[in-house]
Amino acid sequence: MIVKKKHFVSKFFTLPLLFASVSLQSKHSLLASRDSSAGMDSAAGQILYPLHRCKTVHLVRHAQGVHNVAGEKNHDEYMSYDYFDAHLTPLGWNQVDNLRKHVKASGLSKTIELVVVSPLLRTMQTAVGVFGGEVYTDGISEQPLMMENVGHSDHLAVSSLNCPPFIAVELCREQIGVHPCDKRRAISEYRNMFPAIDFSFIESEEDILWKPDVREKIEEVSARGLKFLEWLWTRKEKEIAVVTHSSFLFNTLRAFGKDCHPDMKSEICKHFGNCELRSVVIIDRGMIGSSESTTNYPGKIPSGPDVPSEAAD
Repeated sequence: MIVKKKHFVSKFFTLPLLFASVSLQSKHSLLASRDSSAGMDSAAGQILYPLHRCKTVHLVRHAQGVHNVAGEKNHDEYMSYDYFDAHLTPLGWNQVDNLRKHVKASGLSKTIELVVVSPLLRTMQTAVGVFGGEVYTDGISEQPLMMENVGHSDHLAVSSLNCPPFIAVELCREQIGVHPCDKRRAISEYRNMFPAIDFSFIESEEDILWKPDVREKIEEVSARGLKFLEWLWTRKEKEIAVVTHSSFLFNTLRAFGKDCHPDMKSEICKHFGNCELRSVVIIDRGMIGSSESTTNYPGKIPSGPDVPSEAAD
């Protein structure tokens, strides 16, 4: 169900998560920026958190869809059923190929443990194309992630081997309602197109969220986005890719960055381009779902008091 605005007001200001933008080179850093100003001592702009209270999330907006091309020419085209559950354009597939090369060259393909994807055609095409296995061939026992020619793509089938698991989650869908491009198909159709994606988290076979005459308010999108981030903390994985949409990303991220330098807030909250990947760290300040550390070591074993050096003879 769509979260109502009255719920948004309280959750928006109390969600105990901290978002920090990170580079690939420093994604495992324990430091997150907070409020600072020019000329302030550099230590004042740092916060230290335990690593096991953090998750690295790689946010991706889907590649160019046919609705994007039409909507840029005439915004009224977003109302057209010609773009129902819009698929990627040939340029969109080129964007996917380029991002896939980057993911492999940067080493992300070896560290991402889970791919979470919005259950719409363009996001699933993007997710599978970027993070999926190689071309699927006959004789492989495992189901393919994507069948051949899904969405009139002329794209070969994609293997589910040697890649992380994929799950579809409704919470990270695009702003819901009115625009047919944001209406999903029946889940049974998607299962035929994307056999190895896990759709078990979606409760309804049909799209009961999308209404032809009611557009989800941006406050409701934000509240849904924060609920999605809380849900991520129920996952055991520490490094997750999320493939989703422009409005969802913008209205989710705008809740963050109020306690950091204006330049960092701008970096976090700016709109995503098609097939853009942006890496962030989520810090669990409120102990929502953190697990025990896998890297900490207790030190002296057996336990017992250490004599201070100044007390020794």
